[in-house]
Amino acid sequence: MEILLASQNRGKIAELGELLADQKIQVRSLLDFPAYEDIEETGRTFAENAALKARAAMTKTGLLTLADDSGLEVEALSGAPGVYSARFAGEQGNAEKNIDKLLALMTDIPEEKRGARFRCSLVIVTLDGKEYLVEGSVEGQILHQRQGEGGFGYDPVFYLPELSRTMAELSATQKNSLSHRAQAFRKALPILAEIINDKA
Repeated sequence: MEILLASQNRGKIAELGELLADQKIQVRSLLDFPAYEDIEETGRTFAENAALKARAAMTKTGLLTLADDSGLEVEALSGAPGVYSARFAGEQGNAEKNIDKLLALMTDIPEEKRGARFRCSLVIVTLDGKEYLVEGSVEGQILHQRQGEGGFGYDPVFYLPELSRTMAELSATQKNSLSHRAQAFRKALPILAEIINDKA
C-alpha cells in the first residue's frame, strides 16, 4: 500500500521510512510530486498546520496522507519559535540562521531557565475524509553553542540531560527511539494498520 508523507524534508522522509521498514507500506513524499505547490501554513498551532497540509495533499494526490508540523518551544521565549521554527530567522529552512538567532536571544538566559521541548503534531487524513491526530514531545535544554554533526534543524543545540548529548550527537537509531517525531510516527502506526486492515 502507498501512503504519502506530505513533506519535502528528506530528514523526515528518512525517519518515517526507517520506522516503516518492516511494514508492507511504500512511503511516497512530495518529492515525488514536483508540481505540487506548498500551502501556506496559517495555523496557530502545530496541529492546525499539520491538518491543513494533510487535507490539501490528500485532495491533490488521492493518497492516504500523513502530515506533521513540528518545532521547538523554548520556555524562556514564551514558547517561541513554535510554529515559526523553520523560518525563525526569516528565511524558510535556514537552520544555521535559525540557530544563530536562537543563541543570540538566549545569551543571558541562565542554565536553570534554558528548558525547551521539541513537539510534533501528526495528522492522518484518509480518502474518505477521516482525520486522526497524534502527538509526541521530548524535553531538553538549549546549549550556548552547537554540539554534534548529525540530525537537522535545531538538533545541535538541543541537549538531552539524561543522555549527556545533543540530538545531533545521537545515531539515527537512537534518535528514532526517542525523538518527538518518532514518538508521533509510532503512535500513527497502529492507526495506519487499522485503516489498511479495514481496506483489506
